Amino acid sequence: MDTLTPAQARRIALAAQGFADPPPGGAPDRRHLRRVLGRTGLLQMDSVNVLQRAHYLPLYSRLGPYPTALLDAAAYRRPRELFEYWGHEASLLPLSLHRLLRWRMADGHAWGGVARLARDHPQLIAWIRREVRDNGPLTAAELETDVPRRTGDWGWNWTAAKTALEWLFWRGEVLVPHRNSGFARVYDVPERVLPAEVLDAPTPQPADAFRELVRISAAALGVATESDLRDYFRLPVAGARTAVRELTDAGELLAVEVAGWRQPAYLHHAARLPRWIRAATLVSPFDPLVWRRERVERLFDFTYRIEIYTPARQRIYGYYVLPFLLGDRLVARVDLKADRATGTLRIPAAWAERDAPAETPAALAAELRRLAGWLGLAEVAAPERGDLGTDLGNQLRALAV
Repeated sequence: MDTLTPAQARRIALAAQGFADPPPGGAPDRRHLRRVLGRTGLLQMDSVNVLQRAHYLPLYSRLGPYPTALLDAAAYRRPRELFEYWGHEASLLPLSLHRLLRWRMADGHAWGGVARLARDHPQLIAWIRREVRDNGPLTAAELETDVPRRTGDWGWNWTAAKTALEWLFWRGEVLVPHRNSGFARVYDVPERVLPAEVLDAPTPQPADAFRELVRISAAALGVATESDLRDYFRLPVAGARTAVRELTDAGELLAVEVAGWRQPAYLHHAARLPRWIRAATLVSPFDPLVWRRERVERLFDFTYRIEIYTPARQRIYGYYVLPFLLGDRLVARVDLKADRATGTLRIPAAWAERDAPAETPAALAAELRRLAGWLGLAEVAAPERGDLGTDLGNQLRALAV
């Protein structure tokens, strides 16, 4: 194919992300988790817990209700299959990617404050390193009483201990065996976290790692621009550009045009173009399908911005807004909150897209009931505002009868 329509590009992208895969025939298990990770390549993490932690939601969107302990075990129990590191952002990644990200570990930290502390206080870094090696696993809180507190330019008021740990984490000198009950990272040395065969695997040259990471990105995206491919693992411009050119020369990427896209596109050689997508699911703001907002506009004609950090009075759609995927279109968006004290899924707002099909309210109501059940919430409250509120509320009441 030399030219793709927007609808074809959209179905290719959804299939690449796993939305064309058949649902589990029974209870989802480790095989289904591996299938999703084989599609997405990683899971982004985020600390916001107004609904559900971000890394759990992409599996739900592709598998339906599943036991979150399945992911916890793969990430934090032996024999673990995932590890925490900086992939797209903070991410859970397959163990096979450890060697491909060592170029990042060898590089300076992206945040200037962390790099400055490491440069100006090497004795603190050495002390933290020894403490974790001798007494780990440890949280930052268990170390911070012995080091001076800084409340300067770091927006989270991290202590010097936390900052030093983040430097060592970026460098791969400490890793995360598990999270504590408050979702804080617990740190330990790599040899007590990862299998020896992972740590002993040879380190590729950066150019070889970039090529393999672009290969993974291309398979996960299906069809993408060069900047899409680069953004997936936040690769350097020159390295990603060279990798794209090499994979195109090798026939693994096929240069195509997508109608309406301003930039050239690249089609993965094994990408599927299904005749239809039969999805009806909510998608996390941190799902790889939607985390690159400019790509979402190209694929879905859907303008999406997360408004968590926007003052409440200035928000358009809400605090934690999830797009609703119906078929191969994003047809609505809902602001959601899990009210765990009352066992209720609250809907501060619900909005329909201008071309949403007539079945949107009924399909979304069914999905909200499914989501509530997965979250252990007995009730779904009526929407509080939004142009979809009345119709969605009627459908929710009908389901409750």
